[in-house]
Amino acid sequence: MEARNWLSGLSGPRRRYLAVVAILVLVVAAFVGVRLAASGGDPAAGPPGQQRPGAVLLVPGYGGSTGSLDGLAAKLRAAGRTAEVVDLPGDGTGDLLIQVDTLNTAVARALSEGAPSVDVVGYSAGGVVARLWVARDNGAAHARRIVTLGSPLHGTQLAAAGAALAPGACPLACQQLAPTSALLRGLDAQPLPAGLPWLSLWTTGDQTVLPPDSARLTGAVNVPVQQICLAESVSHSALPSDPLVDGIVLQALDSASFTPPRPAQCAALTAAGRINS
Repeated sequence: MEARNWLSGLSGPRRRYLAVVAILVLVVAAFVGVRLAASGGDPAAGPPGQQRPGAVLLVPGYGGSTGSLDGLAAKLRAAGRTAEVVDLPGDGTGDLLIQVDTLNTAVARALSEGAPSVDVVGYSAGGVVARLWVARDNGAAHARRIVTLGSPLHGTQLAAAGAALAPGACPLACQQLAPTSALLRGLDAQPLPAGLPWLSLWTTGDQTVLPPDSARLTGAVNVPVQQICLAESVSHSALPSDPLVDGIVLQALDSASFTPPRPAQCAALTAAGRINS
């Protein structure tokens, strides 16, 4: 009643001014709510729970071939998971930041369809896309776990040689994957968010990611597959279809708590990775 009397005592122009201000406040609040919903919520929110798994999004490597991950996606579905291979724009050799947009759209779609969170599997350059997504789009608020396979998280000398010797044959993503690229230097300066389980797998026999341990990421569980099975021989291109690698991925994404692989599990993980192969 006092507020009403106070308002009635104001002049007409003053009342109209206050009404406009109130409308603007409501519009701004609504806009902020939409932006938070689009980005997945409050950036200060903690990581999603580990007990209830959500959708698995698999991100292809340089060139964008979804076929390289179809087999692993099928094994995840056979294990009861919802799994989607992200179809990267163009031929998968363009700007990695545009590829991040594509991943972010896939994440938003999975969450809108009821997934409580996402697990992301990035193969080769797809792991760099996952790392960029975490750094740029607050991915830690949506990602339950992340697994990268042979990912040049600090670049590859092969891309550097291509950019230097044949720049016309080294598209933008190739240039961005050079170890000295501005994109990767900026990424190196950003620490991995605390509380985000990240498993980085690679093979010591990698001839595409040079050096192979460019896949090593501070704050992640870093495992060359030869650490699990000493005699394992697998190339970069064979990583997503290798039974041992697939068994490790299945275990890493399955349990209620993140469990790093151990050498004693070599035979069991290899056998698990042969399911539906």
